[in-house]
Amino acid sequence: MSRAVMTPAEAARREDLRQRSFTLTPPEGVTVRFDVASLASRMGAQILDILISFGVVLALMIPLALSPLSIGPVAGILFALLTLFIRAPYYILSELFWNGRTLGKRILRLRVISADGRGLTTHAVVMRNLMKEVEVFMPGTMLLAAQMMGVVWQVTLLIWVVVLLAVPFLNRHRQRIGDILAHTLVVSEPRSVLLSDLAETEPADRFVFTEAHLGHYGRFELQTLETFLRAHPLQGAPQTVHPSVVALAAQIRKKIDFEDPVPEADALIFLHAFYRAQRAFLERKKLYGDVREDKHHSEPP
Repeated sequence: MSRAVMTPAEAARREDLRQRSFTLTPPEGVTVRFDVASLASRMGAQILDILISFGVVLALMIPLALSPLSIGPVAGILFALLTLFIRAPYYILSELFWNGRTLGKRILRLRVISADGRGLTTHAVVMRNLMKEVEVFMPGTMLLAAQMMGVVWQVTLLIWVVVLLAVPFLNRHRQRIGDILAHTLVVSEPRSVLLSDLAETEPADRFVFTEAHLGHYGRFELQTLETFLRAHPLQGAPQTVHPSVVALAAQIRKKIDFEDPVPEADALIFLHAFYRAQRAFLERKKLYGDVREDKHHSEPP
């Protein structure tokens, strides 16, 4: 049976997915998979947060400008101070109380997590957001005033900006310097979608299983089979059956002593039919208080 040759575009796409995905094992021992947030989505969240913090500053500045107080000579300094004292606490408090999310991150479904799988610490949140002042806002402010600087300062600022922009592109998890120092990551939070029930599939009724066939496996094996079948659905299945499907069908037939022949072309149908029958059998057993955990389950005397 020939195996499909992977095209360069498909190989590049899979490599990109591998680079953007990673797994963490927190202290609870349950492995969790995350997708690294794209730089475009992170920039979008940053722009939203900047607009929100500047909106708060303007909301405070407008009443001061309309008041009898004469703030004209110090308006620029006051604006800069308000921006600093509102922006930094906004980022820090938002990520502390909203579990690693600011308003911009919540809108674009992003989240800051600890790189070791543990909970975010106050130290990590403060570190990454204070470094953001050095990485993002200070260069941005200096760029606005670059024309008034000398050539040496302009070249220094250019090198600074290039280095800061290059760092997220040069590491696998797209961490900026603040994330590296704080040991944090920014990940995507995809919408939760309930998977379809495999028991709703309708394989052919040509395969009939008895209790003797179904008494070999337990809940663990059923969950393992379900994970396998989700990667090999009946609907839209290719005409050529994957060798792993044929091998698994043969292994199950041998284990349960299923004597009826199963052609290779029907191996996937056989597996789905066995899944339905095994699930129904275990659910019936559970109603009578007999929860079968795995194939090593022993009958009570």
